[in-house]
Amino acid sequence: MSANRADFPIAAMASVLGVSGSGYHAWLRRAPSARAASDELLMKKVRSIHLGSRETYGAPRVHAELRARGECHGRKRIARLMRAAGLVGVSRRRGGIATTRRDRTARPAPDLVDRNFAAPGPNRLWVADITFVPTAAGFLFLAVVLDAWSRKIVGWSMANHLRTELVLDALDMAIGQRRPREVVHHSDQGSQGGFK
Repeated sequence: MSANRADFPIAAMASVLGVSGSGYHAWLRRAPSARAASDELLMKKVRSIHLGSRETYGAPRVHAELRARGECHGRKRIARLMRAAGLVGVSRRRGGIATTRRDRTARPAPDLVDRNFAAPGPNRLWVADITFVPTAAGFLFLAVVLDAWSRKIVGWSMANHLRTELVLDALDMAIGQRRPREVVHHSDQGSQGGFK
């Protein structure tokens, strides 16, 4: 109700919400509960620990730090307070990003190599893929083109997005360096359309 006081009268909002106007005003004057006061004090400690870790600690590490200081608080309470304050830790776990989303309705391209990646010579079979590299500033995406015969990377491109030009830049580099006549370019049958 407090957020909408400029737009609607308190009496009208109280009526719609099924509460009394005097109850709302009494609630405004009421002192914070013991739990709210305790949460506020704990939140100051949580912010201090989070900032002291250069904003890398999440709820489990903040909880562990508080326990090391001899304080006993629930991990879920710490997580709730951090979530409400918008504090998050840094996770180095892999597997959170999918670089390929296959279109199940599209007809797949023919597999010209039949899962046989032994090339008869240089510039006859190239394989391509995209991966991601987690950094402190976010994810970087790497597209590579590899010559299956020599196992050398013949083209690559890196960017902070998964748009078409990432793959095309890697392929253009490979073509510019090797100038192949008859090469089969093999990649997985996915699409990066879900990422912008």
